[in-house]
Amino acid sequence: MLRRLYNWTMAKAEHRHAAWWLALFAFVEASFFPIPPHPLLGLMCLANPKQALRYAAFATIGSVAGGLLGYAIGHFLYASVGAQLLALLHLTQSFPKAACYLREYGVEIIIIKGATPIPFKLLTITAGFIGMPLVPFLLASVVSRSISFMIVGVLFRLFGVPIKRFIDKYLGLVTVAFVVLLVAGFLAVTLLGGSGSTARQRCDTVTSFAP
Repeated sequence: MLRRLYNWTMAKAEHRHAAWWLALFAFVEASFFPIPPHPLLGLMCLANPKQALRYAAFATIGSVAGGLLGYAIGHFLYASVGAQLLALLHLTQSFPKAACYLREYGVEIIIIKGATPIPFKLLTITAGFIGMPLVPFLLASVVSRSISFMIVGVLFRLFGVPIKRFIDKYLGLVTVAFVVLLVAGFLAVTLLGGSGSTARQRCDTVTSFAP
């Protein structure tokens, strides 16, 4: 069953409109959709390594555009849309912490987010709500999303063919290893988040938002 699902997904990833679907997926994820586009990007790069950089660029542009929508939701529609959206995504309790981090670190936290599992939509909506300057927000989003997606594109462009051959041969082993690494990564982020500056410790204990 795993092999059939893999083959079906690879066929869809090679579709001629797949890059546009990836951009749309990245767009909605940056503003309201809960599932990140990285797995789809990885499969598309795996299916066609020569197009990996192109796919990564589509994902980056789509995500930055979606981030602007998230910013607009937070800035103009928080009471009517943003608050309900965060509640639906189970991010309400994280909102005060995100607001604290953005006030303390500004563009830095958005750029660093590219290497963490923090939902990007949480930062985009929160940035709009607190009125973070739009130009720095946009530039930080471009850097963050480029880090997040273009690294995948570069790696698959350079090593995609041998990686694909290995996965084709050892799909089950690769699946198990991926799950183990994913869990380990989240545990590492959680453990490392316990230490840091006074500002970080203060933000981690915030439970309500003070305008």
